[in-house]
Amino acid sequence: MDPACGSCGLFVQSARFIEAHGGRPEQISIYGQERNQATWRIGRMNLAIHGLSGDVKYNEGGSLLDDEFTSVRADFVMANPPFNQSEWSTPSLLDDARWAQGTPPTGNANYAWIQHFLHHLAPGGRAGFVMANGSLTSNQSGEGKIRESLVRADVVDCVVALPAQLFYTTGIPVCLWFLDRDKASSGERDRRNELLFIDARQMGRKISRTQIELTDEEIARIVGSYHAWRGTTESDYADEPGFCKSAPLEEVSETGFTLSPGRYVGAPESEEDEIEFEERMATLVDDLADEMAENERLSNEVRLALGEVGHEL
Repeated sequence: MDPACGSCGLFVQSARFIEAHGGRPEQISIYGQERNQATWRIGRMNLAIHGLSGDVKYNEGGSLLDDEFTSVRADFVMANPPFNQSEWSTPSLLDDARWAQGTPPTGNANYAWIQHFLHHLAPGGRAGFVMANGSLTSNQSGEGKIRESLVRADVVDCVVALPAQLFYTTGIPVCLWFLDRDKASSGERDRRNELLFIDARQMGRKISRTQIELTDEEIARIVGSYHAWRGTTESDYADEPGFCKSAPLEEVSETGFTLSPGRYVGAPESEEDEIEFEERMATLVDDLADEMAENERLSNEVRLALGEVGHEL
């Protein structure tokens, strides 16, 4: 399932992953939802081009406001939802069954998305999604209490802090969240009451003035550490100062349930402050760009209206 599926790129990549590991992509069930009709049409075309089919739906409300799959519980949920989405809620959603860990603030949808993903997981299901770094530390409007509840419920498996400038559309630093309904999974190491933190903020190489990308070696290092920690490889896991740390629930509790990996792997506090400043600045820059674009649109409308008036005169 991808509740913010866009052009269905995550489904296509998942199919390639399954095929590369000897599976049959045509046997998986796909559930997606998108609120932009043009993007939804592209997504359906993308699936067809790659020989995939699934239940991918469109409505104007989107998954949070108008969930098309209320009864679906998926083995895997993956998503790259909108960051820091405002004005997403309505009064009718305040008591929604999805908010088991707490009602998300109406001014920011980050924790609505996180709980939406968790709500749609099967009993042994897992979720992996991209989120703004602010979700790791925010205590505004009850977000800290929701984060604490998620940690105490022992569904947070791993958090990976990524560098800024990974996306074309925003320079905001982001992170990866991994949730697991059953951290005592059969055939893997029992990871109950443990969280893995990986700090990859210093990774990546410049590919343009405004964008970086992770190298194959860096991705392999992150993936290898995660799988070693889960016990799915023959490699033994070991904490690496400055990079990764397996933290017990007690240690997370002592930090006030902050999930910023730098706090656990040993990054200097000044570096943590710098990253938080970068996110705030990037958000302000994005907001300014939106305001300037809207101002230009309105200015064009005024010029057209004045031109019409002048023509009539």
